[in-house]
This record gives sequence, structure tokens and C-alpha cells, in this order.
Amino acid sequence: MNRLDPRVQLLWVASAAVSALVVGGVLFAVVAFLSPPFLPSWTPYAAAALVFLLGAATAVARYRSWGYEVREDSLYLERGVFTRVRTVVPFVRIQHVDSSRGPIERVVGLASTVVYTAGSRGADVSVPGLTADGADELRERLKRLAIRSEGDDAV
Repeated sequence: MNRLDPRVQLLWVASAAVSALVVGGVLFAVVAFLSPPFLPSWTPYAAAALVFLLGAATAVARYRSWGYEVREDSLYLERGVFTRVRTVVPFVRIQHVDSSRGPIERVVGLASTVVYTAGSRGADVSVPGLTADGADELRERLKRLAIRSEGDDAV
């Protein structure tokens, strides 16, 4: 089972920090402008700290639960902190494969590979936390395997 690059935890912790800032900012505005008697003045700071700590802990747990494997006839993904999800994407179902790098991913030197499948909406899968070269390599490997599997029956 292949693991993600450990730097992906930085992305997920940064996402938790942004969420904490939003929650803290909204609560700060509520306390500053509405001054409800049931909310003490320290509530925005405590809520932001709690959101950040929970997000950071979830990022570490999420990293530990994520794995993927290119098998003989399919891509296998295993992930999930609270709910474990195991996904098998047969190569014959792959429509196309992208590698992408968002602005924050570029800062930490990571990329993602997105696999689009024939199926219902939301049937696409993404492998985050890959190096740029690793994402391109996975994209090309999956492309070759999908082309080779044409004509085979779907699982």
C-alpha cells in the first residue's frame, strides 16, 4: 500500500487554520457587534483554538488512514478517519486522468491525481499528497493501464 507524502499534513493543517480563522472571525463579529450576554468575550478565541486543534488532529489521523495501490486490474484506495472507505476503480471504467496542483499544493511541492470514471456523479476519485513527479507518473501509468484494459469486461 502506497502512502501519501507526509507534507500533505501541512495542507490539511493549513485548511484547519483557515477554518479556525473563519469560525473565530464570525464569533468575534457576533460578540463585538451583538454582545449577547450568554457569550463571554473569550469565546471566539476558544472556539478558534478548538477548531484548529481538532482539525490538526484530524489531519494527522487522515494521513495515517490514507493509502492507495495500483493493482493488476484496478486502482485501490483506502481512506477515512471516522468512516473507512475502500474504493476499487477498475481500469476499464477510467474515462480520463488528470494531475493537478493548486496554489497551496505548489507552495509545499505537492500535487494530486484525479481519476474520472464512467458512472454516476461523484464517482470520480482523487489521490492527494503526491509529489509533482509522482502525480504525473501515476497519471501516465493509469492512462496506459486504462488503454490496455479496453475491451475487458468491467468488474
